[in-house]
Amino acid sequence: MKAFRNLALAMAAFALASCGNGNGHGLQGWVEAELIFVSPDEAGRVETLPVAQGDRVEQGALLFTVDPDLQQADVAVAEASLTNAKQTYERAKELLKTATGTQKALEDAEATLRSAEARLNSARTRLTRRRALSPEAGIVQQVYYRPGETVPAGRPVVSLLPPRNLKIRFFVPQASLPEIKFGDTVNVTCDGCEANLTAQISFIARSTEFTPPVIYSLEERSKLVFLVEARPAAPEKFRVGQPVNVTLPKAK
Repeated sequence: MKAFRNLALAMAAFALASCGNGNGHGLQGWVEAELIFVSPDEAGRVETLPVAQGDRVEQGALLFTVDPDLQQADVAVAEASLTNAKQTYERAKELLKTATGTQKALEDAEATLRSAEARLNSARTRLTRRRALSPEAGIVQQVYYRPGETVPAGRPVVSLLPPRNLKIRFFVPQASLPEIKFGDTVNVTCDGCEANLTAQISFIARSTEFTPPVIYSLEERSKLVFLVEARPAAPEKFRVGQPVNVTLPKAK
């Protein structure tokens, strides 16, 4: 990642040196994705995987299941504990009515009953979450584990790319920074892409990506660049990692 970032900075510096600082000039950038990594809460063996890399899925679609044997056993134990707690509570209630029981015994039985209910709800939730559903509509970007393989807790089985999580990243020279703002539309071109593609600026860094010496000369200041991100209007037209050329809006 660090090597990629250094390469991107080098590309940006080269582009800025060749393009100048005026508006209307092209700036080099690239397409980046904010992936959603879907993983199980607990370790287990992947049982089913109905999706493949490149599949489009809707929100709530089944992505994979992990063997639920241990969770099912926990539910059975919790259900038995709840049954016993209910019986103890009812018995304590009846004993109190006949004056052979105490209020404290009833309160203790009620507390045990509430704890048993909470444990059962937790066990059922753990069982339900052995089925991983898509949190958003998007494209399956990568599959990391296959059926039969054991996945550790918290390790992703699949990564998902919702269209809105695609962004264009590029660097703007310091001299041009005051001329752009959030919400501005930039033109984006790339090899083999359709014409008239645009993106909307969604982020402007507040600090430079390159740190020169403390004492700046006019020549050094011209090398300062700021990272800018823009969300494409048609994200389906781009691919992750694709190099692009960004044209800033003309000065008004």
